[in-house]
Amino acid sequence: MQRIRALSSSWQLLKSTYGTAANKHYSHGSSSFGLLFDIDGVLVRGRTPIPAAKQCFKNLVDRNGKYKVPVVFVTNAGNCMREAKAEHLSQLLEVEVSPEQVMLSHSPLRMFTQLHKMRVLVSGQGPVEELAHNLGFEDVVTIDMLREAYPVLDMVDHNRRPKDSVGVFKSHKSLTLRNGFNILMFVYNALQTPTSKGLPPINAVILFGEPIRWETNLQLITDVLLTNGNPGNCWNPVQYPHIPVLACNMDLLWVAEALNPRFGHGMFLVCLESLYKKVTGHELKYEALIGKPSVVTYNYAELLIRQQAEELGWTTPVKRLYAIGDNPMADIYGANLYNQYLQASRRSRAQMKAKSSGGSSDPFTETQRKSSSVELVGAPGLYGSEEDIPDKCESILVCTGVYSREQQKLPADPAQTVTEQRIFHGHRDFRFDPNLLQPSFVVEDVKEAVELVFQQEGWPLE
Repeated sequence: MQRIRALSSSWQLLKSTYGTAANKHYSHGSSSFGLLFDIDGVLVRGRTPIPAAKQCFKNLVDRNGKYKVPVVFVTNAGNCMREAKAEHLSQLLEVEVSPEQVMLSHSPLRMFTQLHKMRVLVSGQGPVEELAHNLGFEDVVTIDMLREAYPVLDMVDHNRRPKDSVGVFKSHKSLTLRNGFNILMFVYNALQTPTSKGLPPINAVILFGEPIRWETNLQLITDVLLTNGNPGNCWNPVQYPHIPVLACNMDLLWVAEALNPRFGHGMFLVCLESLYKKVTGHELKYEALIGKPSVVTYNYAELLIRQQAEELGWTTPVKRLYAIGDNPMADIYGANLYNQYLQASRRSRAQMKAKSSGGSSDPFTETQRKSSSVELVGAPGLYGSEEDIPDKCESILVCTGVYSREQQKLPADPAQTVTEQRIFHGHRDFRFDPNLLQPSFVVEDVKEAVELVFQQEGWPLE
């Protein structure tokens, strides 16, 4: 709860940066809704667009290419700048996608201003250093920079081990004492070890996404956590808790061109958590888990939807959100968790309004009883009045990605979840609630999803 309150001021600054839609006084009028699209498995598979997606988006824009409704692309991908992702989507979908419509898994890190002046170690692939600076972080260290500063830390791949540690004593095995206590060789090897350049202490770790060399990243991140940010020092497993760790993208699996799902960043996190606990006996702790299905991700996405609604000239606040995705754990769980958060916020605002004494009320109390603390980290007091709060966030599951009707049969009983209850693909710190995995609607593809939304809203779709 302290972290939630601490981030409120950062969120207010973010709102002012992105426009005044959140503070706008709306007049009552026609229905108002926004669309949140996942990308992988919904619009594309790898680099190949799903056929239904092109037709769908041609119907979402008018003759001038202007969107008829607010649209935000909410993806757990995070290995590129949003400008690059917007350009890529524009080419694939053959409609204009602006960077302001794209939300990557790491986008909410902009609001974690209390960490922006810290020296942070970043892990992932793509332009991670540039990404971190773009999000507001001023002092960034990459895994490669850490390897260069401490050459002997990365030892799994023999071809990457330092080559200058072999000296003239290699042929003098006689220097080893007969009792096997290799004192002289130990001294010699210590003198021949490549010099560490060293770095100032690292204050926090940011995990953007799955890296290319898992063994290198797992080893060096563990070194940093066990040395309080000084990997040149000896491990100290007793020192606990460790420096802050923030992770973006918790997807265990994702779908590309391959027939079966591929390992995502969530799988890398499972490995890191297991290694840390195996070595220390303690659980790895996260300062924040960002990206779907966290509440803060949908908070941020809704802010972008509001901004677009204002630019479209809409005179009513966005009252309904429709989140379209292929992954029950990420897309459906996240949308339903956010819907639960909205309902609790609305009830809390109504209670506050009814209090004549002017006493304060905590809008997170009800959802926190059901949610783990990490699910709500970063979720600020976004709404100025009850009128600003959306009525609901509906979840729509498509069958073109992680979820497939052929592999996962829909339950005959609507009360049962579409996901096998014995296998939980969610993150360790998120609770398993079958109700949160149950979509509002199940459709074949994104085209059918948009048609369903427009039908629900009573809007014509040409």
